[in-house]
Amino acid sequence: MDYAKQIQRGIDYIEANLDFDIELAKVSKLAGISHWHFQRIFKAVTGETLKTYVRSRRLANSLDALLTTDAGILEISIRAGFESQEAFTRAFKRAFDLTPNAYRKLGDKSLFLKKVQFDTAYLRHINANVSLQPEIETQPPMTLVGLATQFYSVDSEKNNIGDQLPQLWERFVPRLGEIADTVPGVCYGLVQQVREDSALLQYHAAIEVTRVGELPADMVSVEVPGATYARFCHGGPAKSIDRTVNYIYSTWLAQSGRRHTYAADLEIYGRAFHPTAEDSVMYYAIPIY
Repeated sequence: MDYAKQIQRGIDYIEANLDFDIELAKVSKLAGISHWHFQRIFKAVTGETLKTYVRSRRLANSLDALLTTDAGILEISIRAGFESQEAFTRAFKRAFDLTPNAYRKLGDKSLFLKKVQFDTAYLRHINANVSLQPEIETQPPMTLVGLATQFYSVDSEKNNIGDQLPQLWERFVPRLGEIADTVPGVCYGLVQQVREDSALLQYHAAIEVTRVGELPADMVSVEVPGATYARFCHGGPAKSIDRTVNYIYSTWLAQSGRRHTYAADLEIYGRAFHPTAEDSVMYYAIPIY
């Protein structure tokens, strides 16, 4: 089964269960994809997190309920997955520029969700700053030493990547000299799931070592098994890396005939990298089979 069919299986489950509680981890399980990778691909393809998609579909269903049933707005709010009528009203007004009560009085069946806008910055990015076809490389096993944290990515409603990762690198880079037996010139960001059914991710800011000696305070070592990687070049500031990852997951991976192994993704930072420079170059690699 290809990724498109698996994502569609998840969407079909959502559509069939909009009036019931939907456990997001169950959606990805039924699709046959790990939870983070389902959310990653889903966000890249639709531009929405899985949770916001479910909520927007329930909002769309609430339009029909307001016009064709006598259900109270509180009841419709709860069925749409909102904790209160007030929260439902705020979300409804953001989506439709009307309150639910005003819409019911208007009786306009032609009201739709706001028009989707193309992300022109993303289109410019993939045309200028991403290698659309990756280098397929065999990476030998590595031992890395560095600092670790856990975070939620941009594909999650709990996204805290901006709080966690820049601070981790700010703490790690000044301490490179404390690590013995390093392979100089390249640092790695290691991104992997904590569990297959969780959107929580583990991240290491690290450098390769030839052997593990006494570890500096707060640092850990991690073994990266040898694997085949699709390695993409990313040009421009580090803050735009999510656009490159979106392209990888939504376009290249879906069309490549390859599968993600669910092992760790690698961010690769060499001498051509600068965190804010427009001419910066780094690489993002995903393990494949």
